[in-house]
Amino acid sequence: MSRDAPSVFRLVMLKNQHIGRFAPQGAAMAGVSIFLLLTLALPRTQRAAGPDVRELLVAARGVAPTICALAADGVWSGGWGGGWSAPITPISSDLRGRLRSLHKSPLSPDEGQALVAGLGATDACERHLAATLLGRSEAKSLAGQVGARLASAAAPEKAAALVALGMMEAASQAEPVGRALRDASADVRANAAWALGRMGARSSAPVIEAALRDPEAVVRGAAAVALGRLENKSSVEALLRVLRSDESAEVRRVAAWACGELGDRSAAEGLGTALQKDAAPEVREMAAWALAELSARDAADALSAALRADQSADVRETAAWALGELDARKAEPALTAALADREPQVRATAAWALGQLELDHAPKALLDAIKDPSDEVRLRAAWALSQIGDAQAVPAVTAALKTETHDKVRQAEIRMLLQSGNPPPDVLKDLMESKDAKTRELAVRALAGRHAPWPWPWPQPRPRPAP
Repeated sequence: MSRDAPSVFRLVMLKNQHIGRFAPQGAAMAGVSIFLLLTLALPRTQRAAGPDVRELLVAARGVAPTICALAADGVWSGGWGGGWSAPITPISSDLRGRLRSLHKSPLSPDEGQALVAGLGATDACERHLAATLLGRSEAKSLAGQVGARLASAAAPEKAAALVALGMMEAASQAEPVGRALRDASADVRANAAWALGRMGARSSAPVIEAALRDPEAVVRGAAAVALGRLENKSSVEALLRVLRSDESAEVRRVAAWACGELGDRSAAEGLGTALQKDAAPEVREMAAWALAELSARDAADALSAALRADQSADVRETAAWALGELDARKAEPALTAALADREPQVRATAAWALGQLELDHAPKALLDAIKDPSDEVRLRAAWALSQIGDAQAVPAVTAALKTETHDKVRQAEIRMLLQSGNPPPDVLKDLMESKDAKTRELAVRALAGRHAPWPWPWPQPRPRPAP
């Protein structure tokens, strides 16, 4: 998947993939917590008590949509961040502390009513923040009042109410939210599907599956994501149909993701076909990720073929990652060949994957990779060699260590020498005199016969992005 491709579902990726998931319409929030809107709008002197949400709603009116989305993301994060700010800034506010207190203190009745009323505001940013504040407060006692807003004649109000209900995970409102899947507005239908997924409303799976045939791609995509979150294995066939035939690459991509989330290996064949034949690289990439999620070892040949020949570096890298996750020893030739890939991220992940295969020998190409021009490739190659622990690789690693200048690569090479059981004494002496404290520590560990723990993390490839 192209990492800069726009998508109503894509969010900023964190390494462990555990990030907040927002509605596809009306809440396309950026992945950094920015409170510019609120710090600009609020006065410099704030009362120390909890936040007055009505003040925040008033501040939101007329603000540019981009700034509003960033500010709402800050509200959702609970005001965390900013710890490194200067004590005096051009615009200052105690907003972060007030937002953190919002999660700890219940909304007053007046504030709750103000937020529910804000869902019907004419100003889009006011609706956005009202929905986000309701969701952030987790005020489920207000869920019934928010659900009543789904009877409104105004689509924007219904869409905002669904954002709030989804963030609240208000399962008590699953029935009216399910009815919203038949709304005339695509925005409302998309948010209804998203909210049902957030609620974990498994009984709604049949109506969500029906939404996979919606004429609007945003609705079909939201339905596919919701089914993945519900983890209802009976939805596999419906998702595979979407993966095979939907006209939208984005919908096919999230259908592949959902298949991986369901954990049903019956989806492996369809995912393998998508990996080989789908025209969109973002779909092929997600199919490779999903095959690893399913532990589909039978897909090793298809993944190896993608690693060798796919035109997209993202697909090749993900295929290498998947082969490592699957411990697919039969993929050694493909992974070894990938160490000559033109893209460093592919070479690095292929090196990491070889270290996952529990090989009893160090491939020559992996030894050559410790001389790669990319620091990351050398690091992962050295780590992989340390995992293999082949004593025959000691001379090559010893020679590389004498010229290596990158501290973490040097540490990985030292680890390899120790794992091999035969670290040369003269090399250890040189390491003891290193200017790098971590390198000296490793040398001491070696001389003391202590092989663990290691003061640096094992390199891991970047996980694939979720919708």
